[in-house]
Amino acid sequence: MLDLNAKYEILSFSIGDTKAGTKMGKMQLKNIETSSTLNCVLWEETLNRTPDISTRVGNIIRIITASYNEKYNNCLLNNFEVLEQAILGLDEEKRIEYFNEIIAIVNEFKDEKLKNFVLDNLNKDKEKFLVCPAAKQMHHNYIGGLVVHTLECAQMAQTVLEKVKKHLNKEEVIAASILHDIGKIFEYDINLESGVIDYNEQFRKDWLTHSQYGYTLCMTNGFYNIAKMIAAHHGRADWGAMIDLNERDLEPFYYIIHHIDDLSAKFGATSANDIRNLK
Repeated sequence: MLDLNAKYEILSFSIGDTKAGTKMGKMQLKNIETSSTLNCVLWEETLNRTPDISTRVGNIIRIITASYNEKYNNCLLNNFEVLEQAILGLDEEKRIEYFNEIIAIVNEFKDEKLKNFVLDNLNKDKEKFLVCPAAKQMHHNYIGGLVVHTLECAQMAQTVLEKVKKHLNKEEVIAASILHDIGKIFEYDINLESGVIDYNEQFRKDWLTHSQYGYTLCMTNGFYNIAKMIAAHHGRADWGAMIDLNERDLEPFYYIIHHIDDLSAKFGATSANDIRNLK
């Protein structure tokens, strides 16, 4: 519900065309106090007097004038003020630092074929990897979000593997934690000025999801277990998993990347404002 006294964080913002040929903005907000979400519509007149900087993902805003539409469960947003400007993401120096930490982990691999495979796929699209978000709105949705999420997953994998008693190929698990979202560098586009994230339409024509991309990449290069972990990392088919973890008699290794990914997505530096505290 609409609360004019609340502070809201902008979770996502996009602009599209109406049937009448005018522009329409769609914005999802999160109430800072209650964590409830509010879907908003901005008509072209409002967009024309709203600077791009005001609609940055992660901005903290207060709604000045708006009306709530119960039928469509959304808010027609007419005017708002920015209370706190969002950090758009990691600066270049920090992104490179995080990237180099990932590379250092891979360089510890004893399996030379696997090491070279992971390094090649990180380095060949390094510039895209460094700025890519890890999601459109759910987690790590900022410039450099993917490199943060990937490092978190790799470090969590190292920690978990120290405790797991089941026999697992540790280098394969770490490689899967690094490559599970590699397709996102092609799946997402991010505006480096506004922080707005959108799907790459060409990618969506060529591929079903980033999971399919990662699975195919690993399968075609002979890393079958890594491909299977990537295929299962979303957990459930209705969440986008190619392998549903509710299936019976799956081997234990199928589960590990899903849980590592979920921990990072829920407890890592998930929003742009979280990275203020990154060391």
